[in-house]
Amino acid sequence: MLAQQADRVMALGEWEERWQEDRIGFHQPHVHKMLESHIDKVLAGRTGVRFFFPLCGKAVDMKWLADMGHSVVGVEISEKAIKQFFEENNMTYSEEPVPALAGAKVFKGSEKNISLYQSDLYNFSSAIEGQFGAIWDRGSLVAINPRDREKYAALIISLMAKDCRYLLDTMLYNPELYEGPPFLVPDDQVNSLFGKSCDVELLESFDSLTDRQRGWGLDYLDERVHVITPKSI
Repeated sequence: MLAQQADRVMALGEWEERWQEDRIGFHQPHVHKMLESHIDKVLAGRTGVRFFFPLCGKAVDMKWLADMGHSVVGVEISEKAIKQFFEENNMTYSEEPVPALAGAKVFKGSEKNISLYQSDLYNFSSAIEGQFGAIWDRGSLVAINPRDREKYAALIISLMAKDCRYLLDTMLYNPELYEGPPFLVPDDQVNSLFGKSCDVELLESFDSLTDRQRGWGLDYLDERVHVITPKSI
């Protein structure tokens, strides 16, 4: 099933174009219901958790978590998306260069503990912001080029603190009907990417086919939510 999409490539510039042209059907104007449903599982009784958002866009989930007292670090290639996040949530922010990341900038919220890096995700590392107690991956693994998944998984694992809980949202559909993105990520690939160093638990699977995906030509779309935790040594 993966062969159909194996060579599909989206350049960073194409993602920036989508933001510039407001072709952002993947953005949700409300907190993702799967984050709401499983937040207790992610927090595991902890307060003041540091959350990482790969390819964060302008996800309103970030403000929701910050309002609960957690801190958020996101990485996003589109400067427009980052500025829109702060503006649409009526938040002031500062903007500064990141010496350790060539060409990157960090936008820091003044009222909430939110830092969003405008950067290529693969240039980011734990040297910049340390490790995290939680990661919310709603549209990142399914958006990156399929050939980059092992590199991506290695980065995510390197950003996980020992008590990290990584909430991952994936999709299953017939790739013969749609080339992506978002891309198909089967459960067995989730396990092969993360299973050596982490425990992978499927929390929920549900039908999320809407008219938008029917317009892509799909006849089914299952969304799968996993929680991934580092194996105890």
